[in-house]
Parts: sequence; C-alpha cells; structure tokens
Amino acid sequence: MMDMKRQHPLTLLWNLWKLIKNSFAIGIFLFIISHGSDSKWIIYGRIAFYVGISISIISMIWKWLTLRYTADDTAFHTYSGVFNRTRRTIPYTKVQNVNRHTALFHRIFKVTSIRFETGMKGEDATFQLHVVSLPEAERLEKIVTGHMSNEEFHKMETEQAQESLEELSEPVATDEAMSLLEKQKQERIVHYQSTRNDIFKASFTSLSFLVLIPILGSLYSSVKDFFPDEKVTESILLTWLDTWWITALIITGLIAVSIMLGIVRTFVKYGDFQISSDRKRIYITKGMLEQTAFSILKERVQAVKITQSPMKRLLGLAEVELTTAGGVGESEQEVNSLYPFLPVKQAYAMISEILPSYQVTQEMQKLPRKSLWLRMLTPSWVWIIATGLLFYFKPVILGQNQAWWMISAILLLWIVICRITDFLHTRYVLNQNFIQLRTGALTSTLYISKREKVIEVQLTRNLMQRWFGVASIQTVNRAKPVLHHTLNDIPLEAVEAFQLWYMERSQNVQTR
Repeated sequence: MMDMKRQHPLTLLWNLWKLIKNSFAIGIFLFIISHGSDSKWIIYGRIAFYVGISISIISMIWKWLTLRYTADDTAFHTYSGVFNRTRRTIPYTKVQNVNRHTALFHRIFKVTSIRFETGMKGEDATFQLHVVSLPEAERLEKIVTGHMSNEEFHKMETEQAQESLEELSEPVATDEAMSLLEKQKQERIVHYQSTRNDIFKASFTSLSFLVLIPILGSLYSSVKDFFPDEKVTESILLTWLDTWWITALIITGLIAVSIMLGIVRTFVKYGDFQISSDRKRIYITKGMLEQTAFSILKERVQAVKITQSPMKRLLGLAEVELTTAGGVGESEQEVNSLYPFLPVKQAYAMISEILPSYQVTQEMQKLPRKSLWLRMLTPSWVWIIATGLLFYFKPVILGQNQAWWMISAILLLWIVICRITDFLHTRYVLNQNFIQLRTGALTSTLYISKREKVIEVQLTRNLMQRWFGVASIQTVNRAKPVLHHTLNDIPLEAVEAFQLWYMERSQNVQTR
C-alpha cells in the first residue's frame, strides 16, 4: 500500500491569503467606497461577495481534505474526489525541470513551494505543491533526480550487474539513488555568483531607478485630491521651486532617493544569484526576500540567445537566455534567463563551460555593401504613412506652423540611423554543425543553435532582393512558443552554403 499524503496544512492559509488578495479590491469598493449606499446592485453585490467567499473557503477546505499524493518508484500519483475519484500519474521520466519558489510567506513559516514540469500538455503537464516542508521538498527532488541517475546507471552496467541490482530491496535501491544525488550535488560547478559590483551595475542598466517617477506622480495626484482648490497645490509647489538652491536640493534629493530605490529593488530581485551545473542539468538560484531555485535539462536546450541593449553595450554587459523545448516555468520567474547582466566575455566563456557541446565564435562574417544599399532604398511604410498624416493635419507645435516637415525629417533620419546600425550589427557564421546569427539595430541579439536542434528552415527572396542578388533565411526551433529567427539580405553564396549545411542534418539526427 502506497503512503498517501495530504498537502501541508499551511496550504489552507496560503490559499486563504490568495483569496483575500484577489478579492481585496472588490471588498474595498463594496464595503468602503460604497459605504452607506442603498443601491440595490450594491446590496446584491455584497450578498454575492459573501456567497462567493463562503463557497471558495468551503471549496479549498474540501480540496485539501480530498486531494492526496504519493511518489512511488516511477511516478507521482495524485488522487482527488470522494464520489468521483480522479487519478493523475506523472512519470519521473517526463520531468524536465524542477522549480522551487520561496516567497516571504514561505520564509516566515520555513516552508517552500516546488513544481515538477514536463513536456506534456494539459492537466498532467505539472505536479506542484504550493506549500511543502523543506525536508519533503528535498525528498521529492531526490526521488526524481535519483531515479534519472539510476536509469543512467542501468544503461552503463552489464546485464549481470542489472540482474543483481534488481535483487536489491526497495529501501536499498532508494538509498543508492539518494547517494547518487548527493554525489551529483558534490559534482556541481559554480559558474557565476553575483557580487555587489554586479548588482550596482545592474541597477543602472535595468533603469530601475526610474521607479520613483510613477510614485511621485501618484503622490502629487493624491495631494491634489486632498485640497479642494487646485490653485492651492500649484501655489505650494511654486513656492518650493521659487528659490534656485531649494530647487537644486529637491532635484538632487529625488535623484539620490530614486537611485537608492533602484539599487534596493535590483538587490532584492537579483541578490544571491548563482549559476551552477553538473553533467546533466543547469541550476539557477536567485532572490533575497523571495528565493527562486530551478533547474534546466541540458539536452532540452534548443538555442542560446545573447542580448545587448544600448545601455548594456555601453557597460559591456549582456543577457544570456536559453531556449528550451516545452518551456521551463512561469513567465514571471524569467526562468529561461541565465542572468540579465553578465559581462560579455564572461557570458561567452560561461556558455562553453555550461554547454560544452555549444561553441561560440566571435569572428563572424559581415554583410556585403550591396545589402546596405538595398536597405537604404527599401521604402519605409511607417515614414510614408506618418508623413501623409502630418501633411494632412499640419499640427502646430511650439508655435511653428511648419513643424510637420521637421518631424517627418527627424523620423526619416531615425529610420536611416536604425538601418545603418542594423547593417553594422548583422553577422553570421556556419561553424561545423553550429549556426550563429547576430541581428538588431539598437538592441542586438546573438543566436546560437546546433544543426540537429533546427527543425525547419525557410529561404525567401522578394523582388528587390533578386535585383541585388541577396536573400533571407529563417530558422525554426522547438520551444514554447516556437522560436523563429530571421537573417535578411545575405549573399547567395551564403544561402547555398546554408542549404548544404542543413542538408547534412541527417548525420546528426537519429531517426527511428
């Protein structure tokens, strides 16, 4: 008989907190803002609110009482319902990623949440416990990882060793899986750990210090609402700004406060950031108040992207993202990003360390000069439509009746600069069974993928590209959503080399 377990009792408190948070705004409107209202729809709304809260509380208690789970040698099993029993089975072999998220609630009660993700779809795609004790989370993770290690061990042993292993009792096999996991943990290599200097740079790169601007706007709006006459607020503000040294002091103080808030916000989000790996997985932990830990199977990595914004390029930083098959977690956790603020050289070195099967080449081929002429001569529909609207309405800006053509000229200049910058940034190279593309105007993206991970390619040529003897290529990688990457205006010789390169994909992909 399998050991059936209920979820942690604190799950009830966690669900109650989520219920209060989700219904807080409605409660404020019905009972505070509309206090004293005799409107029928307000009265009916309050009744519906009470009924909805009551049903939700009863439902969460009933779900906690009836939902149970267990973890045997091969899979997770969940059982729910009393009259209509529902059973879910999630095999360990389907588990791709293990994510832990420890919010402030979890840290107060010394618990955590754990999520096992698979490549399947629907309700059987994940097994998640929103509240679980630390020993139980460790036990479940050991079972899954230990099972995967045990499978690898079986493949490497001879038939005689496999037969002797099957004769072992279940506790002994489990203990062996546990020891294998502990050995894997000892084999983990730490590739990166955030420092105070990194956090300081990240706070400026992310522009998080601008968080004070909406706060000040909201505060000013609240002050205006407090005074019945708007002239009172404006007179107070003008009195403060009348003296130059008071104005300078206020501006300096606001800048200092905003920078401090940005640093604190970035430190809380990216503090204690660590990237490590073993032979099979990549492990990432981050966060100060709310801690997140997750892992990614190396074999599921479909492509690597290195992104640089203008600010990051100025500071020599880059963001490294891993595109994985089936996704790697909740979007708000940004779990596919190794770290958004890595030094460029360290980012290149880290990719080779974490993914030895991937190679990064810094010497790449440029586009021919005819590609630049093509981009300059290609009509910009954005500029044409904008100029037509400006000519029709002829807006007067700062007293200038002819401002419309100035705006049109500035827009055209901006489009030309972006096209030239995109031409200068665009690079490409085919390195044995790797493809490496870099594109982008202001923000450049370096895309690296293996030939066997590219599931589809597309070659296109429009009329102007035919005149200039160039073409566009597009690669498709399996991901969620599907990853498309396009490189425009490359010479025909490179297109032919790309076709031959992709035709040799059969040598790297094993078909059944």
